[in-house]
Amino acid sequence: MLQQVNRRQRKLALFTLAPAMAVFGAFWLLPFTRLVAMGTELDRASGMSAYFAILTQRQYLVSLGTTLGISLAVSALAVLIAGVAGFFLARHSFPGKAVLVAILTFPLAFPGVVVGFLVIMLGGRQGALAQFSMWLLDERWMFAYSLSGLFVGYLYFSIPRVITTVMAACETLDRSLEEAARSLGAGSWRVTRDVIIPGIAPALLSTAAICFATSMGAFGTAFTLGTRMSIMPLTIYGEFTNYANFAMAAALSVVLGVITWLALSLARKLAGTSLGAPA
Repeated sequence: MLQQVNRRQRKLALFTLAPAMAVFGAFWLLPFTRLVAMGTELDRASGMSAYFAILTQRQYLVSLGTTLGISLAVSALAVLIAGVAGFFLARHSFPGKAVLVAILTFPLAFPGVVVGFLVIMLGGRQGALAQFSMWLLDERWMFAYSLSGLFVGYLYFSIPRVITTVMAACETLDRSLEEAARSLGAGSWRVTRDVIIPGIAPALLSTAAICFATSMGAFGTAFTLGTRMSIMPLTIYGEFTNYANFAMAAALSVVLGVITWLALSLARKLAGTSLGAPA
């Protein structure tokens, strides 16, 4: 009787998983397998394997390094700025708090193209900063069409992700641990360093990884600000559309996907370690 129940449960599990597995295989596994295989073909520009060309050709190394650098910087600064803001919002109540939280998280509703357009409105040729500098010094200050503008755009849509995650994590913190630390003579900085930060560390790690992965693959914002910047999404787009270099586009896509997957996996592992660490 027990064996029959177990068989039914296994059949039911297979039946319920079948649609998800079919979608996974059709829309991810098969295309990605084809992408990996295509990356082994010869690069049209160098005549060598596309994966090998990424490691030997300067333009691809620069693109990869720039993308890694800006993504790491955005993730670190977003966690620093929004982590403090999220903790403050989670611990304090004041008139208009709900409106402020809604405003701070509103960028989550914007696609990358809109974020890029907002950066142009701020730091473009006719943006607010250019208009102000023309009035003040009779010269235009611009940053929109550069890596600085891209950094601002990535930071803009990363901050709301951190704020919402940190606020949720702060709600689960055990305040008795903070009270115990203060009763033992710990100051505010000591409590923050030894109790609060370790308590929300898994949330900080996971949201930093999400910001990193999002920045690594963000295309709409970069494309809106200019297609001449040397970052991976634009490089993939250029190889695919401008040069029909499908092998290189595939290889770059695989490398980009592997890097973001490793970052997410490492963050998940570290977050799990933090959750299981002794107090």
